[in-house]
Amino acid sequence: MTSVHQSQSRGDSSQKKSSRKRNENNLIYANPLPITFSRIENRFIVTALGIFGISPARVLNPRCKGTFDPITRSVWITDPNDRMILWRRGFFGKGNLSRSEPSWLLRQSNIRLAGARQTTSEEVTAKRRAERKQFKLDRARALAAAAAEAEAAFAKETRASIPSAATWKPSPSTQNAPLPPPDHFQEAADLDAEPLEDMEHMQLTLAEAFFLTWALDSLNIYHPNTLEPMALREIWVAFQTAHLPPHPQASPSQAHVLRPDNPFLVNYVFLHHYRSLGWVVKNGVKFCVDYILYKRGPVFHHAEFAVVLIPVYEDPADAESSPFTLSNVEPFTWQWLSTINRVNSQVQKTLVLSYVTIPALSQASSPELASPAYLERYSIREIVVRRFVPARMRD
Repeated sequence: MTSVHQSQSRGDSSQKKSSRKRNENNLIYANPLPITFSRIENRFIVTALGIFGISPARVLNPRCKGTFDPITRSVWITDPNDRMILWRRGFFGKGNLSRSEPSWLLRQSNIRLAGARQTTSEEVTAKRRAERKQFKLDRARALAAAAAEAEAAFAKETRASIPSAATWKPSPSTQNAPLPPPDHFQEAADLDAEPLEDMEHMQLTLAEAFFLTWALDSLNIYHPNTLEPMALREIWVAFQTAHLPPHPQASPSQAHVLRPDNPFLVNYVFLHHYRSLGWVVKNGVKFCVDYILYKRGPVFHHAEFAVVLIPVYEDPADAESSPFTLSNVEPFTWQWLSTINRVNSQVQKTLVLSYVTIPALSQASSPELASPAYLERYSIREIVVRRFVPARMRD
């Protein structure tokens, strides 16, 4: 009875801990976009404005700042407050020294302050990987011992105990083992050392940066050389120029830059489409796809859909004259499709083929291509691919 009560108490404490963590995330990541709204508390003013059909809500726009970097084809966010806003309100970008959320400074602080309460996602992943490695070592050791004892155990009717993934628990030494510090960090750093300098910046993809600038007006982009704010038309041309192959002899002409099949335009149309529908769009290279879609964000649950972006030329002649090499333009094989589908089925994700139709270059004029209004000519259609398992799908 005592063991039963202890297991129940442990289960209740873990449920309370997960519920508390979930409530904290709901408060921290309550806003799906950087733009927020504030309401007036005075009922008299609200009623008076309502008579004239005026909304009492006031738009709060953070106006974050970023610097365009053509070499990495990204926009750098260096201000810590702007990084926090863009990550907590829509999960935009990633830290250049982190897996997702910019948490390098917090991880270094945790290394100095052993036993810090606030852990980062990288630390949780490292601990989980260490426990998984220890489990495999224990299982291999138990299998070897069982094989050695099996030859002499038949007469004594003894049975060897082999741990399983469902019943194995890490040993106290494994649970309390400190995480290995980075190579560049001193192992014996004390509390009186010099304050840490934040070496991390957030990187926004060009599609994310243009969405924040053009669609939400929440980001001001600065030129990398002059450090002056860039106009919308300048950003529009610069982001497309960044995807051009290098021209050592002469600068590329505007005719080669402003093409409907520019990779920036194709990826932006994809991101704008799904972001406008409420999805959180992140890179999906880990799952052999172009993008993955979250309902709310990475801190709440795993991505539900894995999407492959497939460009389709409205005029096939544009593909022959294009200076760009777009992925997935050529017809893929059934072996490739089966491989991608099987990989994502194993991680509980639904594979989606997203076809982005590229308008014909012959029907576009130079003034139209020089404006973001040309984006309305693109179209997207999706096809969901599922594995057919006869034993499970008879009903």
